[in-house]
Amino acid sequence: MKVAAGKNRLGNWLLLGLIILAAAMLFSLIPLLYFYPPDVVLSFITLRPDERLASSLHYIYTIFVIIFFVDIAFIRHFWCRFMCVYKVWQHGFKTRQSLHVAYDEARSESCEKCNYCVTSCFLGIDPRDTNMYDSCINCGECIDACNELQEKKGEVGLLHFSLGAREQSRSGWLLGRLGSLSARMKWTLPFSLLGLGMFAWGLVSYEYYRLAVYRADAEFSSSIEDYRIRVSNKLYRDAVLTISIEGLPKGSYVLSAGEVRFDTAGKVDLELNINNTLPPGLHRFLVQVQSADGWRDSYRVQHFVSKGRG
Repeated sequence: MKVAAGKNRLGNWLLLGLIILAAAMLFSLIPLLYFYPPDVVLSFITLRPDERLASSLHYIYTIFVIIFFVDIAFIRHFWCRFMCVYKVWQHGFKTRQSLHVAYDEARSESCEKCNYCVTSCFLGIDPRDTNMYDSCINCGECIDACNELQEKKGEVGLLHFSLGAREQSRSGWLLGRLGSLSARMKWTLPFSLLGLGMFAWGLVSYEYYRLAVYRADAEFSSSIEDYRIRVSNKLYRDAVLTISIEGLPKGSYVLSAGEVRFDTAGKVDLELNINNTLPPGLHRFLVQVQSADGWRDSYRVQHFVSKGRG
């Protein structure tokens, strides 16, 4: 956007900066209300001592002010251009009958040297030549700008909202349809391919079974003695899973079951108890699971035995 020469002055820029800074300081108080009640935030604003205020709150508030200032001053329309959900849905369901900005070409001589509507459009498009699948979100800024300028001459604006079929493109009906299809595919094809790729990867990497090991709630002298082994079957069919322990001497542990049978999808918890025959120190062992159809997995556990339990 080009600033008019009459307004491109240091005083105007300083005034604009102060207004944006004041707005940023005001909006930055909103996140503080998520962590402090209003009376504490009021103490922060009035610089009144309050024990409930964190010592680092001024730094946090400064960071919020900077974020809001940059957002308002430089990237205030970033969301509208690239991430607005309304724009994406509007673009996806547009037709020739959808609401759009129309231009009165019969009075085109009234704006031969005027680009006020183009200047007012923050999306950078020419409102006088809109397409069915362009970046327009029908905000109406260009219409207001044109009306404001034409009112000074006692006339109505050349831009207005319109419903119904658009005028035939100069390049012809076929080229217009091909252009519309190309514009739509440019937006949707990358996301469609990404979604398809993620779906295919999910199918390839999907595991029918799952193994997890948790520490039991019971503790003795700050030492964990019991573990809970959870095996899950994600398929609605019967399955047999074999559980074994590797890395611990025989007789130093008791496993509640070495085999689990599933009739359908579900999960089963097994108990693993480690007795006090292990010497003090850190012991590493593996909980291994194998299915009848060849799937296998392991879970590494670190078990600590204190000197009082050895």
